[in-house]
Amino acid sequence: MIYIVEDDKNISEIESFALKNSGYEVAVYESAGAFEQAVKERMPRLVLLDIMLPDESGLTVVDKLRRDPLTEKIPIILVTAKTSELDKVKGFDLGADDYITKPFGVMELISRVKALLRRSGEQQAEKCLCIGNLLLDDERHTVTVEGGHCELTYKEYELLKLLMQRAGIVTRREDILNHVWGTSFQGESRTLDMHIKTLRQKLGPAGEMVKTVRGVGYMLENNGMSGERDARI
Repeated sequence: MIYIVEDDKNISEIESFALKNSGYEVAVYESAGAFEQAVKERMPRLVLLDIMLPDESGLTVVDKLRRDPLTEKIPIILVTAKTSELDKVKGFDLGADDYITKPFGVMELISRVKALLRRSGEQQAEKCLCIGNLLLDDERHTVTVEGGHCELTYKEYELLKLLMQRAGIVTRREDILNHVWGTSFQGESRTLDMHIKTLRQKLGPAGEMVKTVRGVGYMLENNGMSGERDARI
């Protein structure tokens, strides 16, 4: 899924049409707020981000994405009418991967998107995690148990992915909270216990693999892992 964050409907329609014709799944958001809410529900493969948004600067959005461990590796292409070298430097300094200046050609857009996805794919392959009858497909953001779809919330999914990535290893409560809820999380640790409880329930029999290590944290029992671990931790 590619997210387009652009308040100019003429531009977003051109971008969306070009990307869909090239075989990509696309979602369009007209504000930073709507985009940030969408990211909490589903991670995009790439973001086309306008700098001049009605509620927040695109540069601020880039900074937020790069500061969050859950979104720091999302490929970002800035799309803007600004042409000064300073704006480009600011974007790159904050962590943007590429930059397209309006007006731009459709072929150039598609070429840059493909090139960035190829580079990011080489740096961190999106792998499936499989332990027993539990399968997590991070590219499609889906979880299946014994071949049946398991519907998880965003936090439950990230919690399960972390435990699967570290299968057989005890992960401390503080590390889980920092990774899934963010380093600034100040909520009750009971939040984690409740999420573990609902995750076990939704996973059914596979939920028995989620073990509590009293006084330390949690781990996913590794009873023979197949597939490869996702490189993103």
